[in-house]
Amino acid sequence: MNLNLIKPICFFDLETTGINISKDRIVEISILKVFPDGKQESNTWKVNPEMHIPEEVTAIHGISDEDVADMPTFKELAKEINNVIKDSDLGGFNSNRFDIPLLAEEMLRADIDFDMKNRSSVDVQTIFHKMEQRTLVAAYKFYCDKDLTDAHSAEADTNATFEVLKAQIEKYEELENDTKFLAEFSSRKKFADFAGFIAYNKEGEECFSFGKHKNKRVLDVLNTEPGYFGWLLNADFPLYTKKVLTAIKLRAFNNKLD
Repeated sequence: MNLNLIKPICFFDLETTGINISKDRIVEISILKVFPDGKQESNTWKVNPEMHIPEEVTAIHGISDEDVADMPTFKELAKEINNVIKDSDLGGFNSNRFDIPLLAEEMLRADIDFDMKNRSSVDVQTIFHKMEQRTLVAAYKFYCDKDLTDAHSAEADTNATFEVLKAQIEKYEELENDTKFLAEFSSRKKFADFAGFIAYNKEGEECFSFGKHKNKRVLDVLNTEPGYFGWLLNADFPLYTKKVLTAIKLRAFNNKLD
């Protein structure tokens, strides 16, 4: 079966130096771009992370410092990768909580203004966990009756994720073959940033989700404690979180001028 698409969707998977969104870097990225007419394009890049890949991480995905020593950096690849995904929705396995936030950090470090305003994200893991509560290897076996023998290879995981999503749509009548529906179904709590430091309340207003100002409106905190904004920008928060905070502050400033 084909996905019912209005625009392309890029399924992607990252292999990285670790799981810290702010500090770790991409060492491999694989993208499977699926078009509304069913055509598919696949690209995989090895990336020099410009930092050491810990041995315990290499043991998981099999990529060592030597494997990527002569590969281009992400900054050198960023425009090419962005050209592939810029017109597309995004899909992945645990992508809403890890792959998209980390990709956003890498893009912003490469001076590419990455955001999700005009695209949807379909997290196949969330659909799977809501339905079956298992891992990608189990999902591939359960839905596709296939063994994922090359798990933790970005290309193998990416292709398996795409196949699992198609099988999920066929299996569950309540799942609509529509990217926006799948994105909504696979989303968790609504956040303004990828890392989950700024959440939306019931009124759709941005609120801090951590620290001494947890559950307080961002605008109220910035108005009553202006120095907090400066502290946040200089602290070790993800670049995308800082981008969102700056946008909120600028929006408030522009509203005052109006």
